[in-house]
Amino acid sequence: MPTLLQRLLTEAKNRGVFLKVNIEQGETIQQKTLNKLVDKAQYTAFGKRFHFNEIVDSDSLLFDYQNSVEMGDYLNMLPWWTRARMGEENVSWPEPIKNYAVSSGTSDGSSKYIPVSDQMLKHIKRASMRQVLSVIQTDVPKDHIAKKWLMIGGSTELEYNGMYYSGDLSGITTGSVPILFQRLSKPGIQIRKEKNWTEKIEKITKEAKDWDVGLVAGVPAWIKLLMESVIENYGLESIHDIWPNFEAYIHGGVALSPYKKSLDALMGRPIKYFETYLASEGFIAYQTRLDNEGGMRLLIRNGIYYEFVPFDKNNFSDSGELLPHAKALTLSQVNDKEEYALLISTCSGTWRYLIGDTIRFTNLDRCEIKITGRTKHFLSLCGEHLSVDNMTKALELVANDYDVSFEEFTVCGVPYEGFFAHEWFISCDNEKLIGRENEIRDKLDMTLKVLNDDYRVERSAALKAVKLNLLPSNKFYEWMRVNDNEGSQNKFPRVLNKELLENWRNYLKTTT
Repeated sequence: MPTLLQRLLTEAKNRGVFLKVNIEQGETIQQKTLNKLVDKAQYTAFGKRFHFNEIVDSDSLLFDYQNSVEMGDYLNMLPWWTRARMGEENVSWPEPIKNYAVSSGTSDGSSKYIPVSDQMLKHIKRASMRQVLSVIQTDVPKDHIAKKWLMIGGSTELEYNGMYYSGDLSGITTGSVPILFQRLSKPGIQIRKEKNWTEKIEKITKEAKDWDVGLVAGVPAWIKLLMESVIENYGLESIHDIWPNFEAYIHGGVALSPYKKSLDALMGRPIKYFETYLASEGFIAYQTRLDNEGGMRLLIRNGIYYEFVPFDKNNFSDSGELLPHAKALTLSQVNDKEEYALLISTCSGTWRYLIGDTIRFTNLDRCEIKITGRTKHFLSLCGEHLSVDNMTKALELVANDYDVSFEEFTVCGVPYEGFFAHEWFISCDNEKLIGRENEIRDKLDMTLKVLNDDYRVERSAALKAVKLNLLPSNKFYEWMRVNDNEGSQNKFPRVLNKELLENWRNYLKTTT
């Protein structure tokens, strides 16, 4: 009888974890994916409205599809998805949609209900399995990975209204763990159902001593809080004192860099980090190599057809809105210099949908990408075009100067003496830096000028000032809790719009 480790290695080999596909091969595969999607949905209400039956199997499929179906965001698909949620069948996808993933809505503060078909659920589970198996095929110690896998996700106790279930995507997908992984996965069923994040942390902490954890997966901020809870509860020096075989951490949701120094400080020795890109709309990419500078392999056989809209003034307004005559590119037309907004069509009845993320290709030969931010999570009050990628990198460099971590942050644009200013709110638990806000502000400002030429130009023109506030980390987490955004899949918005800024300021006034 083969050991569990032998079964995992055999599974990794059989499933072809490393599918070496370049851009040209990927384009061919993607065209077949689009044709399958259009063919499947041609007799839905959406398919009939946009004449899918006339373009399926056509030599000009892509041209006809792009000219028939307009690009759009959640509001474009909302009328169709609302009809399906109200019980109408065969709306934008022929199969009944039994599950809806509720997004955290960090862009505008409102929740969104994203359809998750049974077919998409199969794709997500398969990709999740392949990612873990790809970790096993790196130089991470194999016998250590074949220990317990701690997967921190949303509650599997989904809401049911008589027609469909709704909840965190992680709760939907972890409700049924693949048989091969059931012996390895933690926490148990009862803890997975827990909706109160504080109680979930307490229950995991209580059982942590009984687990031999080799791999952890989850959003950095909440994984950090969990590990701190475990270390404090048992009086440990590091997390390796209780989980000596802990070797790999699969992270996603936000950039790792603001949290990495703090996470490393919780370890007894170095571990390996692997990034994942699992959105409410589907599993898009995951990291397969340790030497690829953060690039993730784009999943082109996973029920999703991708288009890429250059994130520039020709396609987007200063507020991040898609312009009427925006142009979308296919996989074979991209380069590794530009930033792109991701547009997807999926086997959940999502059509030319602007997912809200921006990406850059890091390796064209391997179809590897990097998330750079959000289409509406950037600042361009006067042409400074400051992206989340710029913000994160600048804060990382400044933090390194002080040998600290600035884990959470947010920034907003405000009027200033007839012009504009940026105001930063940054988490800092190091008392030695309190009172040195102006010094940190000047370093941050100078770093951003080096990273972003547009920012540098506008700092001598309409962007007249930069303000900076240092706040305890618990302020950020508490604000998320009072706004019902506490939990493993939620994150603090990196850019605050007017409504969220007012909410944030009111919260700070009542807690200082």
